[in-house]
Amino acid sequence: MQTEQHFDAQEIAKFEAMADEWWDPSGKFKPLHRINPLRLDYIVCQIKLAGASVLDVGCGGGLLAEGMAARGATVTGIDRSPKALGVARLHSEQSGLSVEYVETDAEIWAENHAQTYDAVTCLEVLEHVPDVPRTVAACAAMLKPGGHFFFATLNRNPVSYLKAILGAEYILGWLPKGTHEYAKFIKPSEMNVALRDAGLEMKALKGMSYTMMTDHFSLSDDLSVNYLGFATKSGPDAVT
Repeated sequence: MQTEQHFDAQEIAKFEAMADEWWDPSGKFKPLHRINPLRLDYIVCQIKLAGASVLDVGCGGGLLAEGMAARGATVTGIDRSPKALGVARLHSEQSGLSVEYVETDAEIWAENHAQTYDAVTCLEVLEHVPDVPRTVAACAAMLKPGGHFFFATLNRNPVSYLKAILGAEYILGWLPKGTHEYAKFIKPSEMNVALRDAGLEMKALKGMSYTMMTDHFSLSDDLSVNYLGFATKSGPDAVT
């Protein structure tokens, strides 16, 4: 009997090829370095990270995981890229931050971690998984009642194609060509359905917008390209 695969091997291979550059702010992950402070501030505005138990799904080289650990959270990062995890472990040792890193995916980790975490983060990951509703459901299963699920992904429309693929990959060269596939982008309405089916309630959505004139990223009400949000699991408040 063949084991069901919860990840896209081609997607993993893309990030394996770039893994050595995870912590280079001018390298192939430059956009993530630019938006990481926005993501962290957004999370901190919703929950108290100090003392919280957090799972970072698709943690890559650990940018977000380390940021949350630095703010007092107990963080576990999971990813299917062994090279990225090696980079993450080395960097956490060098920075003196304690983060547990495990080579696995949300679906498998959920089998033994039901209702374990105060928060689960899955940022810039869902547009790379083969089955978005399944991954969201696994993340939801691992939340304690009242827990927070944070997500960030790309909208699917002509504007996002122009900016996220033609602009970021082909014109500005922020990302290697082929990093993203337009068909895997997720409309907010589709995200809302996946959240609802997983027993989560969408609480807020914000856009992450780039202004070329000022070379600045900021949170906005424009959801046309990148958007960030959170949902909660019904039950008593976990960490507020």
